[in-house]
Amino acid sequence: MLDLDRPYAFFCEHEPNAAGELEAVATIFLTNRECPFRCLMCDLWQNTLDDRVPPGAIPRQIEYALSRLPLVQHVKLYNSGNFFDAQAIPPSDHGSIARILRPFRTVIVENHPAMCTSACVEFRDRLESELEIAIGLETIHPEILPRLNKRMTVDDFDRAVSFVRSHGIHVRVFILLRPPWLDESEGVDWALRSMRHAFDAGARVSSVIPVRAGNGIMDQLQQSGEFQPPSIRSLEAVVEAGLAMRTGRVFADLWDVDRLAACRTCAGGRADRLGIMNRTQQIPEPVVCAVCCPTQVGGTT
Repeated sequence: MLDLDRPYAFFCEHEPNAAGELEAVATIFLTNRECPFRCLMCDLWQNTLDDRVPPGAIPRQIEYALSRLPLVQHVKLYNSGNFFDAQAIPPSDHGSIARILRPFRTVIVENHPAMCTSACVEFRDRLESELEIAIGLETIHPEILPRLNKRMTVDDFDRAVSFVRSHGIHVRVFILLRPPWLDESEGVDWALRSMRHAFDAGARVSSVIPVRAGNGIMDQLQQSGEFQPPSIRSLEAVVEAGLAMRTGRVFADLWDVDRLAACRTCAGGRADRLGIMNRTQQIPEPVVCAVCCPTQVGGTT
């Protein structure tokens, strides 16, 4: 049962900053209203409410989490939707939220391009921190993006990034690896094209999200043969190639990453390797497996 005065999850994670130094980040998943956009691949509705929380609830949730987490310098506020949706987080709470977050060096929130408006700038002005907005670009594939029900175009993304960057607000993006209707190689190719586009637009971080089943519609698409989750080796390939761009930080979403591994022999090693890339932004030696890539073991390819 969700509690209006408590976030549904919170924890500390570690990620490297722009200088490559590993730092702790307080990550808080706020209990909030369901996102109105209903993107095809999204399963975040499973931890949301039917109605907007009352004024004061979000500040209380943040204080609840921070009082139970170690003191850190960076904080992420994810609300299964859009921070600047007035029907999600009451704008009257922005001042209280900003006051609570003033000790932090960086504040990261998530938001849809359509809601990257002057409200972002006004909130940034209330903070004594750098503001970073996480935006789901998902894919720049001209046929796939419209089918995701994201209700945005690549031009919408570009305009939003240009606007917030012009006001000194940083951007990170979410990139999908293998959305429906793409095969494995196409999934890798379009993830990298999308990442390159995001960096060129001005993003400084790309988070690669392997698309998974589990929200109902994705399971139906998997049953009909229109979707298959990507392999863990494809996730490795995208993160490696993204890091090789040397344009911005690249992170792999490792939630349930073991489910992506077809070979149980090397699954743990590949997940560990992805974790190393996340933490160091360096490319370690590849995992060599006698079961799923015996030619590598033999030294031929």
